[in-house]
Amino acid sequence: MKVVFAGGGTAGHINPAIAIANYIKTKEPNADIIYIGAKGGMEEYLVEKAGYKFIGIKVTGFSRKLNLQGFGKNMSTIKNFVESCIEARGILKKFNPDICLGTGGYVSGPVLWQASRLKIRTLIHEQNAYPGITTKWLSKKASAVMLASRASQKYFNPNKCNLVITGNPIREEILKADKVKAKEKLNLDKRPVILSFGGSLGARKINEAIADLVENIAKDDRYQVIHAFGQYGKWLISNIEERGVCLKDHKNLDIREYIFNMSECLAAADLVICRAGAISLSEIEALGKASILIPSPNVAENHQYHNAMELVNNGAAEILEEKDLTGERLIRKVDELIKDKEKLSKLEKNAKKMAIINANEMIYRLIKEP
Repeated sequence: MKVVFAGGGTAGHINPAIAIANYIKTKEPNADIIYIGAKGGMEEYLVEKAGYKFIGIKVTGFSRKLNLQGFGKNMSTIKNFVESCIEARGILKKFNPDICLGTGGYVSGPVLWQASRLKIRTLIHEQNAYPGITTKWLSKKASAVMLASRASQKYFNPNKCNLVITGNPIREEILKADKVKAKEKLNLDKRPVILSFGGSLGARKINEAIADLVENIAKDDRYQVIHAFGQYGKWLISNIEERGVCLKDHKNLDIREYIFNMSECLAAADLVICRAGAISLSEIEALGKASILIPSPNVAENHQYHNAMELVNNGAAEILEEKDLTGERLIRKVDELIKDKEKLSKLEKNAKKMAIINANEMIYRLIKEP
């Protein structure tokens, strides 16, 4: 079987493709897989690190700014789109895949469009509760649109596209993670464990609120904290220590740039504080974790808010919008949840109810359909 993946821009579009590719390889070790993404994009690094062949095309997204600079960027984007269509068509004709699967982001647009024009079977996977523009545009051209969320069905005309609820593909190490074993491996004790992160780049508002939370916890060390501050949050450690908190003296406070062992940290957590990216939420659901969600206001179509509200409306999470986020409010909400064992348990159970843990197999079956 020969498969082309296309998607990128953010890890939320890239990691699902890699997860699906990995699952295909467990079923068919000889499957020939390539990934088409934006030259110089995050996908180039992540895909090659995962061991798959990456082919870059020149493609950019549209600017939402209604000024001369935005107009100039959009003219350049149109030119790049035309060129990327030619590039994508050439790659597809040469590779001649059995199927082309897009996971979102503007780079998937020209690839899937050209695949459909070449009569190559195409599938789209939409991770978010509110579908992106590319997904909606391509939905009528695809053999199937695989949705992670039931809430997203209302944005499509079911008479004009084939909708299938599959959930988000989840890494096997997440599905197999065990809380007791994870806490032992991380040298954690019986105190509640708070896991927090704002994405690989970091989120300044979250880091600022976490600094207040850590300073407060350091007074009595009542909780254990694992926090990832991200690439642009390296100032956080010195900020905390300027407040008189020497992190070396508080073994319960694990403050680091990035979490490479997310499966263990997530399994060990009693409460998760994070953005509302689709894959993070699917992993939270899979492990049945209580969470405080802080949606990013800086994403297309405000889709993180829609993602978060699906959990909130199902009694599976608490939301704290960034415009309302302060250290004081976060401290109060954390203390309230940790102390209210019944509510914490209810959030955990409701999150677990929302989980779709066989997404990989469902997607694989769709890929194999004639």
